[in-house]
Amino acid sequence: MNDTPPVRELKGHNILAVERFQDGTSRMIEFVVRKRKNPYGSPGDEMRLFLTESEYQKALESQNRQEIRIKRYAHIIEGHILYEKKKRRK
Repeated sequence: MNDTPPVRELKGHNILAVERFQDGTSRMIEFVVRKRKNPYGSPGDEMRLFLTESEYQKALESQNRQEIRIKRYAHIIEGHILYEKKKRRK
C-alpha cells in the first residue's frame, strides 16, 4: 500500500508559470472558489495565481465577499516564493 497522500491538483497558474517571474508580480495565492458567479472558476475549484499588488487587493475583496477563501499566500521577490507564516496563539 502507498501511504503518501495524493498530490493536490490546482487550477490556474503552474508553480513554474511565466507570471511568477514577471516584474510586476508580488504575490501568490492558493484558494478555493466558493460562489458561482466570479472570474476565478466554479465552486470547489482549488486555484493558484501569481498576482500584482492591485490584483491581490481585488482577490482580498473577493474573499471579503466570500466568493473565494484564500488558503495559502506568499510574497514573490524576483521569482522566489516566500510563504507567509501563520501567527501562533499563545
